[in-house]
Amino acid sequence: MIYKNPVPTVDIIIELLDRPSRPLVLIERRNPPYGWAIPGGFVDYGESVETAAIREAQEETGLQVELVELLHVYSDPHRDPRQHTLSTVFIAAATGQPRAADDAKDLGIFEPWQIPQNLCFDHEQILKDYRHYRNYGLRPPL
Repeated sequence: MIYKNPVPTVDIIIELLDRPSRPLVLIERRNPPYGWAIPGGFVDYGESVETAAIREAQEETGLQVELVELLHVYSDPHRDPRQHTLSTVFIAAATGQPRAADDAKDLGIFEPWQIPQNLCFDHEQILKDYRHYRNYGLRPPL
């Protein structure tokens, strides 16, 4: 029997604590699908999701992050047009000047209420859930 399983990924909502209103770091993707995205990527074999999140944040933004909490797990089979993935989404804190690296073509720092429109994957929904959590303390429904 051949099993086809979703691929585990992580996304990291990075809040810059050394700036007013804790702006968020987003990357502009170098590879398809193109557009803005929450930093993140695939979990390597033998790696925990926490380790993957810290590694991906550093690779794409140059920031050393501290994982603060788990926001939610997103697993809609259509969230990634390339394949079925499931993402463990963390909220993380960082300070300093981020820089685009790895598969990030560019990088932007955005106030939570000024997020760009052309987001990849299901990141519009994830950031909507994040803002709702930050503003009202309510996590996304199961």
